[in-house]
Amino acid sequence: MTIKLHGLVAATHTPFDADGQLNLTAVEKQAGHLLGSGVNTVFICGSTGESHSLTVEERLALARRWCEVARGTDLRVVVHVGSNCLADARALAAHSQSLGVAAIAALAPSYFKPKSLDVLVACCADVAAAAPGTPFYYYDIPPMTGVQLSMPDFLSAAAERIPTLTGIKFSNPDLMAYQRCLRSHGGRFDMPWGMDEYLLAALAVGGQGGVGSSYNFAAPVYLRMMAAFAKGDLTTARAEQYRSVEVIDLLAGFGYMGAAKAVMGFLGVDVGPPRLPNTSLAPDQHARLRAGLERIGFFEWSRPLVSHAS
Repeated sequence: MTIKLHGLVAATHTPFDADGQLNLTAVEKQAGHLLGSGVNTVFICGSTGESHSLTVEERLALARRWCEVARGTDLRVVVHVGSNCLADARALAAHSQSLGVAAIAALAPSYFKPKSLDVLVACCADVAAAAPGTPFYYYDIPPMTGVQLSMPDFLSAAAERIPTLTGIKFSNPDLMAYQRCLRSHGGRFDMPWGMDEYLLAALAVGGQGGVGSSYNFAAPVYLRMMAAFAKGDLTTARAEQYRSVEVIDLLAGFGYMGAAKAVMGFLGVDVGPPRLPNTSLAPDQHARLRAGLERIGFFEWSRPLVSHAS
């Protein structure tokens, strides 16, 4: 059950049609676009995938479709199965294992929040046990869940209680805790970084990859950054990271989810609008977003340097 989420892992958008219904026909184009951009692992049904705005049936169908599309390609599929209802999370985990996915992940319940590490570990163990043959990642994203517990202490508490625990999707700005997690249990755990706008900082302290939404549309920027970092060319690495900052800051000004989905449309990969409570861009906002992207050079520096087979 060894897996490492090194390099770039795209946290994919869930595609909807204009009426807000699940559009499974778009998945093939999403997959081809990512493979053509140099990304070979997807993280589906997470925050970018609007998982909490999907029904369980939709999440099951989306996982099936991604696995169908990935079959026979180099694409690995990681499925987020977390839910406020642990019974739903267990069902999603068992289904993911039946599909043969590369790994599953789950964030903490966030309405009734686990108030201690022991309770958080119990929740994760309950979900992971439904897929005993599949690597499990805890998805730490305190800005969204409101669960503010120590991740180094979580690894210490969970290491023996969750046999399939492989690591943490670390969407948490605490680089001190991140470094402790990287070194926990002799470096046993995989720690993909979850904050695209300073992936370079995570690389500098020992990270080896990240899971993020902007890898859907700006993967070439990060691949150049990682290559430059590996060569010790920090000037280039910093310049590429700042391009990431520019585009994420621009999108955030329009409402990140709606703007990010609009960018995918600009690149020829129509993933439709987001679902409420996330909001779509008005026509004038679309125009201003595109103009802003042109102003910062996005359409030039987001192009892959080489063509990849899809």
